[in-house]
Amino acid sequence: MAKNEIIIPENPVSNFLFSSTKAGLIWLVIRLYVGYAWLTAGWKKVTSPAWTGDQAGSALQGFVKGALAKAEAGKDVTGWYAGFLENFVLPNAKVFGYLVAFGEVLVGLGLILGLLTGIAAFFGGVMNVSFLFAGTLSTNPILFILATWLVLAWKNAGWYGLDRWALPILGTPWGRKSAAGKANTTQF
Repeated sequence: MAKNEIIIPENPVSNFLFSSTKAGLIWLVIRLYVGYAWLTAGWKKVTSPAWTGDQAGSALQGFVKGALAKAEAGKDVTGWYAGFLENFVLPNAKVFGYLVAFGEVLVGLGLILGLLTGIAAFFGGVMNVSFLFAGTLSTNPILFILATWLVLAWKNAGWYGLDRWALPILGTPWGRKSAAGKANTTQF
């Protein structure tokens, strides 16, 4: 231990929730709920011509125009985000339509299968925040909160899923070997 390093022991509740495989059952229920929400929303978009078919981008254009109207009325959408939507998303609505539709499906599958759970939850949370910034409430606040918890519980949230096998194979930054062949034991 370094001279200026301070070690604060983790409290038992957070240790259980974010490190115990037994808590994986709690995260399994949350993962399945959030994953199902993303998968069903994404599948509706993937199978819709307005998102990914011959009219790709038209549904997203309608969504963005609704958000821009909220910004003009001085409600729900901040000016900087309205600028982003108007100048970047709207001209590329077709590309963003595909990104949203397939992104939702991938997030849903990742969470349901418990594969790269923390990464899937992170990108789900990014989409939730994007929808919230665009003035859409719906289930986005609760899904964002649950996604944030899943990101925090990335080590054990996928225990009852494919992460149990994938994470040891893929490794973690602190578990990889250095060039000298020794395991990196740096603690944060």
